[in-house]
Amino acid sequence: MPEIYLNDIAHGRSGDKGDTSNVCVFARKPSYYAIIGREVTPEKLKTYFGDMVKGEITRYDIPTLGGYNFVMEHALGGGATMSLRLDSLGKSMGSAVMRMKIHVDEGELK
Repeated sequence: MPEIYLNDIAHGRSGDKGDTSNVCVFARKPSYYAIIGREVTPEKLKTYFGDMVKGEITRYDIPTLGGYNFVMEHALGGGATMSLRLDSLGKSMGSAVMRMKIHVDEGELK
């Protein structure tokens, strides 16, 4: 299976509240929704971010919008005013998710 960046088939919105990051991933085409659901799971995101996300990752499916909302707890080093990270805000987490590599069958991208 070829690897592509999630950004090739999705776009996102993200933000933060305290130490919680919120990332929404939306399919660029309705046919990509199932690929994202299969390839972008809380478990895979937990592995992708490693120790950066210390809490749970919860996924909320939003089929009417063709997207998934991921809530990542204890993900921002204590929050914007507490963290020593250079850029700890949720916006950077959203960009990082879009750079995640996923596997697709070539036929799925038509």
